[in-house]
Amino acid sequence: MAVTVLTYCLVLFLLQEHAYPADELMPLTCRGRVRGQEPSRGDVDDALGKFSLTLIDTLDTLVVLNKTKEFEEAVKKVIKDVNLDNDIVVSVFETNIRVLGGLLGGHSVAIMLKEKGEYMQWYNGELLHMAKELGYKLLPAFNTTSGLPYPRVNLKFGVRHPEARTGTETDTCTACAGTLILEFAALSRFTGTSIFEEYARKALDFIWEKRQRSSNLVGVTINIHTGDWVRKDSGVGAGIDSYYEYLLKAYVLLGDDSFLERFNTHYNAIMRYISQPPLLLDVHIHKPMLNARTWMDSLLAFFPGLQVLKGDIRPAIETHEMLYQVIKKHNFLPEAFTTDFRVHWAQHPLRPEFAESTYFLYKATGDPYYLEVGKTLIENLNKYARVPCGFAAMKDVRTGSHEDRMDSFFLAEMFKYLYLLFADKEDMIFDIEDYIFTTEAHLLPLWLSTTNQTVAKKNTTTEYTELDDSNFDWTCPNTQILFPNDPMFAQSIREPLKNVVDKSCPRGISRAEESLGSGPKPPLRARDFMASNPEHLEILKKMGVSLIHLKDGRVQLVQHAVQAASSLDAEDGLRFMQEMIELSSQQQKEQQLPPRAVQIVSHPFFGRVVLTAGPAQFGMDLSKHKTRGFVATIKPYNGCSEITNPEAVKEKIALMQRGQCMFAEKARNIQKAGAIGGIVIDDNEGSSSDTAPLFQMAGDGKNTDDITIPMLFLFNKEGNIILDAIREYEAVEVLLSDKAKDRDLEMENMDQKLSENDSHKQNSEEATSAFQDVGEVSEEPEEEESSDVTDPDSLSPANADSDSVSISNQDSYVPGTDEASAPEPACTQGDNQPQEQKTETESNSKVNWDNKVQPMESILADWNEDIEAFEMMEKDEL
Repeated sequence: MAVTVLTYCLVLFLLQEHAYPADELMPLTCRGRVRGQEPSRGDVDDALGKFSLTLIDTLDTLVVLNKTKEFEEAVKKVIKDVNLDNDIVVSVFETNIRVLGGLLGGHSVAIMLKEKGEYMQWYNGELLHMAKELGYKLLPAFNTTSGLPYPRVNLKFGVRHPEARTGTETDTCTACAGTLILEFAALSRFTGTSIFEEYARKALDFIWEKRQRSSNLVGVTINIHTGDWVRKDSGVGAGIDSYYEYLLKAYVLLGDDSFLERFNTHYNAIMRYISQPPLLLDVHIHKPMLNARTWMDSLLAFFPGLQVLKGDIRPAIETHEMLYQVIKKHNFLPEAFTTDFRVHWAQHPLRPEFAESTYFLYKATGDPYYLEVGKTLIENLNKYARVPCGFAAMKDVRTGSHEDRMDSFFLAEMFKYLYLLFADKEDMIFDIEDYIFTTEAHLLPLWLSTTNQTVAKKNTTTEYTELDDSNFDWTCPNTQILFPNDPMFAQSIREPLKNVVDKSCPRGISRAEESLGSGPKPPLRARDFMASNPEHLEILKKMGVSLIHLKDGRVQLVQHAVQAASSLDAEDGLRFMQEMIELSSQQQKEQQLPPRAVQIVSHPFFGRVVLTAGPAQFGMDLSKHKTRGFVATIKPYNGCSEITNPEAVKEKIALMQRGQCMFAEKARNIQKAGAIGGIVIDDNEGSSSDTAPLFQMAGDGKNTDDITIPMLFLFNKEGNIILDAIREYEAVEVLLSDKAKDRDLEMENMDQKLSENDSHKQNSEEATSAFQDVGEVSEEPEEEESSDVTDPDSLSPANADSDSVSISNQDSYVPGTDEASAPEPACTQGDNQPQEQKTETESNSKVNWDNKVQPMESILADWNEDIEAFEMMEKDEL
């Protein structure tokens, strides 16, 4: 514990030494992050407002750590230096929980210290005055008909001012609009100004009204003007998480029964549909029995802590234990991981939610096991994240690479919860039980429930649903009742989950461990193999594995055990083949992106010709942004070197031939020449999406964030349609999108009907085919083991464009938020006895999209789902 305090003080010193008054400390370069002076990180930067974010966010943490003298100095700095009237656009949500919450938390502990009579005797509510000023600056965001706030506001000009540079947004996340009531109500109760609590209550009321009535779930994203759900998936992670948290905590802080009733109604739905112990999986709000995705994000790690507050301990222990097993596998909790516990998004920005749940579970159970969990967290932070100027976020939990980032919540929450986990009562200078934690772990006193009740309580819950009183506990549970004379209660729940991760996927040997020689190092791992590497080919030969180029462009790996240099090499070869099979089949199933469309919109086609195109795992996401432009053929046609006719390519969509270099290299070359998009045409004569599985282009094993233009792949037959059009009409304009636009109405209706009848049947057949055929092994005596993988252009699952086998390198990326990471190799189990087998992988794993002139059935299936959801919403309204 003393080490935790010392480390915190050291980091705070580094912050003030190297970064103050910047919003954040950049721990790798030892300088402050000032918005506008560093490359933009997109929405992440909306938390930065040039208001010394980290210092404000960590004020009350200093008092928790008994650093009252440092707290007093920090408060004086905030009062003296912080300016809240900056011409800068910030996130309403982040500014509320971090800055407004930080000021209110600082004020709460400041008046507590002043009452004790030793510190802060000069304090006269200055932090509260600043909080009120900031509250008024956030109020313009609520200027909507629904009462839901805009997601962003300009601190100086508000929302609709000509110089505000915001106010055009239409959507916000449920958590963004539903995580205001604690801070806004506390501000009203502290100041006696009711408007803040009124606005926050109105936003919560609107979300409650718009819940899906049959499932009692809410979606992730909502239109702030109409109240329509934009994203109809529902879970307890990113986008929704703190909405549920604030309903329960608003009842605790404010004593309003309606908040508890709403929470319990939602909680019942969560446990019925989303909770699949120990997993918490997103579902569709209109079809809650249907999972919306097969992975979980790390923000749901807060939920076990909330379940403790609710009093539902068993599922809290189960989910927490599952998360801990994932952490033990990867050292940190990845931003997202699959249901079989492999990495989906590899980043970890030092999030505190798991530490929060660990603290609450320890307080509820008193089980020393959770102290061991906390010790593991501290050891991992010091071993893997600590750098000379603080703690750096993990860019990839698999490789241990860092990001020059240390978010304010790391100091505001992580240190606070870890300290409290190990602190005894005598270590605290105040009673922590007299406060409630906000979602940013700021402290608000419980006595606010009886102070300045300027807003009349109105229970609107029962207008919408009949409540079962037996489902509602009106008080927090007594731990003596939860665990009567049974110290082994929590352990009995955890025990069945001890190996849940390893049973799904035994931990492999990391590259770092291999390099240190801490385990057996096979001569070549499937995830590392590159067909263009002569050394790799030599290793294959030694293992009895040969590489055959097939006529259709694919590459086949064949093993003859008798041709291996030794029996051990034969075993290595068999292991390599098994890894390759598993890796290929898993990535084909998990990385498959939906098809895209190339639509010829110029004369005389006018949008009637729609070509099925393969997507790219990098570049612009065409589901969010369409690209329209005239096409031009580049020189050299393969696009593997600097473009020699940039004047013909600039502001156009470049056509190029597949082969001779990586797809990402082609994209970078045409982007440098000024192209707004690219279409790669297959060089295999006569290839067509009628007969071949849809290809998707992967990256080059490196970060492809620098590629911002869209890239699509056309087979030879479809590509020739565009080339023929150019020869005949010269100026040919196309639209690159995720679905066709402005199509013939009769064709659209016919496609929709086909999709309604066939999409479910097709999806189930394809899933069955993928399960049965991909990687199927048939043992035949005197036969060789082979693995068919895609061609030298490294189409997905892939990581290279030229001569590599299409298996994703562990450092490649898949689209997601920010850096979506390629899935890890699937776990393999099999005997290592040399034997001769033959395996067909890709050829039996086709996804047969209809690619005639009409649009793709898979896209129509998505439309149909939205139509069904809309019809259900209409039925609900009626």
